[in-house]
Amino acid sequence: MGLFGKERDLTKAPTHVELRVDCSNLRLKREEVDIRLDAFLAHHLTWRSRSSLQGLIREGFVLVDASTPDKPEGSGTPQIEKRPGRHLRHGSRVLVRIPDEYRLPMLQESTDELAILYEDESILAVDKPALLAVHPSGRYLSDTLIQRVHKRYGQGFELERGGAPRLCHRLDRETSGIVLIGKNPIAHADVMGQFERREVDKEYLTIVQGVPDREGGTVDLPIAQARMSRIELKMAVVPDGLPSRTDWRVIERFRGCALVACEPYTGRQHQIRVHMEAIGHPVIGDKLYGPDELLFEKALDDKLDARDWELLGLERHALHNHRIRFRSPATQAMVEVKSPLPEDMRRYLDERRG
Repeated sequence: MGLFGKERDLTKAPTHVELRVDCSNLRLKREEVDIRLDAFLAHHLTWRSRSSLQGLIREGFVLVDASTPDKPEGSGTPQIEKRPGRHLRHGSRVLVRIPDEYRLPMLQESTDELAILYEDESILAVDKPALLAVHPSGRYLSDTLIQRVHKRYGQGFELERGGAPRLCHRLDRETSGIVLIGKNPIAHADVMGQFERREVDKEYLTIVQGVPDREGGTVDLPIAQARMSRIELKMAVVPDGLPSRTDWRVIERFRGCALVACEPYTGRQHQIRVHMEAIGHPVIGDKLYGPDELLFEKALDDKLDARDWELLGLERHALHNHRIRFRSPATQAMVEVKSPLPEDMRRYLDERRG
């Protein structure tokens, strides 16, 4: 639902971006969250500089629905805010109107854009390629996974069973593999509930730097926002962080790396990447948790050079959602879906055999 109480039509070019101040993955308590409007937008809207975002605010393109003690999720009625220094708290909602020059063209109509791994009347399991965002946000406002789904399964919201398909969970843009999508609101709520109750089994495949000397193990370390990093979205193992557990096992060893299967018991932001770095085996190609976090900032500015790419080894971090097991809302039967290792990760391993 949008801030104005309407669902957004993802078959059309986006005219605005909706954001919410959310501290659920941070170590801060809700009452401690306090962030400037321009800093908040600069963190999420990387397609514009902070100074240009300040201009956008002053020109009246930004609306704010601030949280209050009696209305912690906002009133539902955003107002134009022209002060870049306006402070926001947890729960505040922000709507940014996209100027015409930033509205990107939508992808062409196609039925070949989706790799369907499983489908019944309630649920879709699609194979997301790496470097495709799952939902419009930040600099990726068009040609996202959910937009491709909406293109294929109906125009606007005149869809069967009362609503457009919705994501049941998300993957980072660079992560490939299985994404579950509810085809109607009831199915979506059912599968979301399964995730919340930890009834969904997930297994990721990743290529890690170095060769583990054990066959596997469990990383049971708390995760919260990294305290020593200037990159706000970076997470780290922090003593007072949220409980986080990942089981891992080596599938095959190669020259200087290994293919590892990871089963996250919890679902913290960047959990597998943080946990594998914590045991000395960061994910290959990871710009944030790999050789140097400055590679992440350089990537945002499209300034990675040949030496940087040599350090990274891959265009994206080598993480793939390989297997997922859930209960179908339509049949109540358990369903297991698998996605094969993608070509870029297979090629990387083939070059390091022997």
